[in-house]
Amino acid sequence: MEGVLQTRGLLSLPSKPKIKAFYPLPQGGVRHRFNSSIPLKAKPLNGLSLSSNGFQKFQEFAPKTQLFGQKNRSFPICKAETAAAAAGQPLFAEKEQPKFMGIELVTLKKIIPLGAMFFCILFNYTILRDTKDVLVVTAKGSSAEIIPFLKTWVNLPMAIGFMLMYTKLANVLSKEALFYTVIFPFIAFFGAFGFVLYPFSNYLHPTAFADKLLNTLGPRFLGPIAILRIWSFCLFYVMAELWGSVVVSVLFWGLANQITTVDEAKRFYPLFGLGANVALIFSGRTVKYFSSLRSSLGPGVDGWAISLKGMMSIVVLMGGTICFFNWWVNRNVPLPTRSKKKKVKPNMTTMESLKFLVSSKYIRNLATLVVAYGISINLVEVTWKSKLKAQFPSPNEYSAFMGDFSTATGIATFTMMLLSQWIFDKYGWGAAAKITPTVLLVTGVGFFSLLLFGAPLTPTLAKFGMTPLLAAVYVGAMQNIFSKSAKYSLFDPCKEMAYIPLDEDTKVKGKAAIDVVCNPLGKSGGALIQQFMILTFGSLASSTPYLGSVLLVIVLAWLAAAKSLDGQFTQLRREEELEKEMERATLKIPVVSENGNGPLSSSSSLNPAGGDSTNASSETSSPRSL
Repeated sequence: MEGVLQTRGLLSLPSKPKIKAFYPLPQGGVRHRFNSSIPLKAKPLNGLSLSSNGFQKFQEFAPKTQLFGQKNRSFPICKAETAAAAAGQPLFAEKEQPKFMGIELVTLKKIIPLGAMFFCILFNYTILRDTKDVLVVTAKGSSAEIIPFLKTWVNLPMAIGFMLMYTKLANVLSKEALFYTVIFPFIAFFGAFGFVLYPFSNYLHPTAFADKLLNTLGPRFLGPIAILRIWSFCLFYVMAELWGSVVVSVLFWGLANQITTVDEAKRFYPLFGLGANVALIFSGRTVKYFSSLRSSLGPGVDGWAISLKGMMSIVVLMGGTICFFNWWVNRNVPLPTRSKKKKVKPNMTTMESLKFLVSSKYIRNLATLVVAYGISINLVEVTWKSKLKAQFPSPNEYSAFMGDFSTATGIATFTMMLLSQWIFDKYGWGAAAKITPTVLLVTGVGFFSLLLFGAPLTPTLAKFGMTPLLAAVYVGAMQNIFSKSAKYSLFDPCKEMAYIPLDEDTKVKGKAAIDVVCNPLGKSGGALIQQFMILTFGSLASSTPYLGSVLLVIVLAWLAAAKSLDGQFTQLRREEELEKEMERATLKIPVVSENGNGPLSSSSSLNPAGGDSTNASSETSSPRSL
C-alpha cells in the first residue's frame, strides 16, 4: 500500500514514495536491516492532516510486531510534529495576525480611521444642527411654526430627489467616486453660506414681496411665506438635515458595512460613537463659545455673521479631513471575505428598485424602525422647541442653551456607548433594538404629563426657583438627551448591523431608500400629524393629549417591527455562516479532529507500534471537515 504525503516547506517527500520502514540496524549488517518477515499495514494517522492545500490525509506504515529488544517507541516524522503534538496545536496552523492590546492590526486599520471619520462627521452635524434652528426660528418674519412646513414641503421633496439621483449614480460610479460626488456639494455649500449667502442675504431675500403676500393672505400663512422670505436660511436648514441622513447614514455607515464583518460590527460599532460623542461634547462647547462671542461684540457689529464664518470654516476643514480618511481607507484596508453565494442582482431602474424594496419584508421592517423613530422624536421635539423659544427668545440665549444641550447629549451618549457592547454581548441584537423605543416612550410620557398637569405644580416648582415653562424645557431636554443617546449608542448600530447580511444590491439601494427617504419621511410624518392637530384643535397645546396617544401607537408599532426583524436577522446570519462553511468545504480546508484535545489528540496516533486495526478504523471516522 502506498501513502502520499504532500506538504510544503518543512516536509517535502516524493509524490510516490516507496514503502519503507526504518529500524535500528541488526547485528547482521546492512543486508539484514530490512526484516521482510515483518508485515506492514497502513494505519491511519488519528485526527491529523498535514496538507496545507486541502490534499488527502496520508497514512503512515507501522509494523504489526516489534523487533527483539525494542520497546514501544514512537517515530515522529520531525521535531515540528513532536512540538505540535505536545502543544495540542495543528501542524500547519495559519500564522497568527499581529495584535496590539488584544486587537489585530488589520482590524485596527479599519476601526481607527472609521472612528476618526465619525468624530468629524458628528462634530459638523452638531454645529449644523444647532445653527439651523437659530437661523430659521429667530430670523425676522419667522418663528417656530416654520419647522413643520420646512420638514414636510421642502426637506422631504429634496430627500426624495437626492435618493433618485443617488440610486442612478450608484449604478455608474465606483463607491469611492460616489462618496466624493455626494460629499463635495455639502462642503462647498456650507463654505459658501458662511462667506457669501449670509453676508448678502439682505440682497438675496425677497422681503418686500413676502410682506406683500403676508398682508394679502393673512397671518395663517406665516409659515409658508417665511420659507420664501428667508429661502437661503431654509436651504441651510435642509442641507443640515440631509447631512445627518446622507453623510452619516449613507456614506459613513455604507463604508463601515463594506469593510467590516458582523463580528467586528458587534464589537466595534457601538464604540465608534465614543469618539463621535467626544466630538459632540467639544462641538457643543464650540457653539457655546461663538454664542458668547456674539454677545460680547459691540453694537453695529454683526456678530452672527462673524460666528458663522468661524463655524463654517471649521465645517469645511472637517469635511476635508473626512475625505482624506476615506481616501486612506480605500487604499490601505482590504475588503473582508464575504459569502460568494450571495444573490447578485442586476442593475435596476429607479421604479424597479423601489418595487423590489417594497416587496422585501426585511426592508419594510427596517423602514418601519426609521420612520417610527422620526415620527416619535418629532412629536416631542417640536413641542419642546416651541417651549424653548418662549423661554429663550434671544438668539444668543437660544444658541447658548443648545450648546449646553449638545454637550450634555454627548456625555450621556458616551456613557451609553460604554454600556452598549455589554448589552449586545449579553442580550443580543433584539434586546438592544428595543431599548430606544422603550426609553422614548417612558420619557415622552413624562414630558407630556408635565405639559398637561403642570399648572397644579406651580407652587411646588416655585420653591425650586422654576416656573412650569422652565420645568417643561428642562424635562423636554432630558427626554431628548436620553432618546438621542439611546439612538446613537444602540439604535444606529442595530440598524447598520441589519444591513450586513444583505446582498450588495439590496444593501446599497435599500440603504439609500431607508436612510435618505424614510428618515425625513418620519420627521415629515410627525410634522403632518402636528399640522393636522393644530388645524383641528386650534393650537399645539390643545392637541397635546392626542399627540401623546399617537406617540403610544407609533412606539408599539416600532417594537413589533423590531421583534420581527430580530428573527429575520438571526436567520440570515445562520444562512451566511452555513454558506461560508460550505465554501470552506469545497476548498477542502483541513480542519482538526474533534477527537481529543487537538490534531494530535493521542500519543497512539504517532505510535507505529501501538493500537490495532479495529481501534484505528474507529478513530478514522472521527475527523470532520467544516
